[in-house]
Amino acid sequence: MIIDALQNSDRYAAMHPGFTKAFAFLRRPDLKDLVAGRHEIDGDRVFAIVAKDAGRSRDSAQLETHEKYIDIQLVLAGHDDMGWRPQTMCRVPTGAHDPENDIRFFADQPLVWQPVGAGMFAIFFPEDAHQPLIGEGTIHKVVVKVAVDGR
Repeated sequence: MIIDALQNSDRYAAMHPGFTKAFAFLRRPDLKDLVAGRHEIDGDRVFAIVAKDAGRSRDSAQLETHEKYIDIQLVLAGHDDMGWRPQTMCRVPTGAHDPENDIRFFADQPLVWQPVGAGMFAIFFPEDAHQPLIGEGTIHKVVVKVAVDGR
């Protein structure tokens, strides 16, 4: 897991071939005006999901992991207290991995809670179980999905 301000995103571009396109999208001046839903960046290799969702309580959410995609989650408005736990320490799955939606849920509790405010992003790799959308009010965010294998 990496958490930083968007202004520092160039530091992470070399970590993965898709990160350059992902961060270029996240720096778009019209980002806050995009409609909710999926936005193409580079086909299924890199795409964005814009969402305005109600924040949830810590008790009403579960940790999630992804196998095929890295998440870059940028908060545009609101405050997201993101939970984190290493996937290797998750012991209570609530179901099998859903390959169509690339997601698996766990009932384990996060080991770390990290407040992420507007203008900040979090990068979650497949080994990072995370619990997003924790907060009060509406959380406006963009999640860029970057294919792990770059294809």
